[in-house]
Amino acid sequence: MLHFIGLILFGLVVGVIAKLLMPGRDPGGFIVTILLGIAGSLIGGYVGRALGFYGPNEGAGFIMAILGSIILLGIYRLTMRRGDPAGR
Repeated sequence: MLHFIGLILFGLVVGVIAKLLMPGRDPGGFIVTILLGIAGSLIGGYVGRALGFYGPNEGAGFIMAILGSIILLGIYRLTMRRGDPAGR
């Protein structure tokens, strides 16, 4: 249970930092920030393991987690803009 709470807090911090590094309007709120942070951390860990930065059972480093979150935030922004008929 404590690991799950830590994952949520880590995701929140990483998601907020990713939003600060990518200024602009975001279609998501607080929950989306946490989810993007958690998913970005997972993607950052996967990419880090694929590049040889981390071992098989190691979690993502902070920088890779932020990079993964920024990538996901960019994809999220692009997909949400396509759904908006006004293109905002």
